[in-house]
Amino acid sequence: MNGEQQTLGLVGLVGLDEGMDEPAMDPELGPDVALLRGFALAEAAAILRAVDAVITASPLRKLLTPGGRRMSVAMTNCGRLGWTSDRRGYRYVQRDPAGERPWPAMPVVLRDLAVRAALRAGFSGFTPDACLINRYDPGARMSLHQDRDERDLGAPVVSLSLGLPATFLLGGAERSDATVRLPLRHGDVLVWGGRSRLRFHGVLPLKAGHHPIVGDHRLNLTFRSAG
Repeated sequence: MNGEQQTLGLVGLVGLDEGMDEPAMDPELGPDVALLRGFALAEAAAILRAVDAVITASPLRKLLTPGGRRMSVAMTNCGRLGWTSDRRGYRYVQRDPAGERPWPAMPVVLRDLAVRAALRAGFSGFTPDACLINRYDPGARMSLHQDRDERDLGAPVVSLSLGLPATFLLGGAERSDATVRLPLRHGDVLVWGGRSRLRFHGVLPLKAGHHPIVGDHRLNLTFRSAG
């Protein structure tokens, strides 16, 4: 990676009192970024059942980049829109290209979790219409990129981690900017928007391991207001 990297431990450690009025921001992460430690733990079992149902309806697959490379992360979607990639580019579509059927509806437990996390982070009125489900097997990674395919760049991105721990890279407005390393664990939710909405971010290669509930991989659910 270009730029100096910083390593932070329990960055933005937040209690689980969702009645707190102040958004859970941490100055080390920059403006409009919140790391909600363990926010989804109480609902993890229900979330995983919902994810299994989505994957059964629209199986995970490794997409091609516009340059013709196969992604290391397997993914699918639920919601009114789903993100896809092929030689024609990155975009959101209303139907799963694998079967030309609408994406599975976003389960209520997923949508509600995303809305509450966004509100906890200080973003009211978040209405996600797309949930990207990514499965990271050992060695899978996500290179630094911006999320800018969405129409509503005023809405935040809500990212839920389940399973094996991962190291998230949070950069700046340019790909060459320094990155902060955030260790993400099972049940953590990371929210960014506002002044940080277009910051570059990625995930380092996943280390091998075993999670007692999820198994030998990591699941990442990313909620957006896309269309």
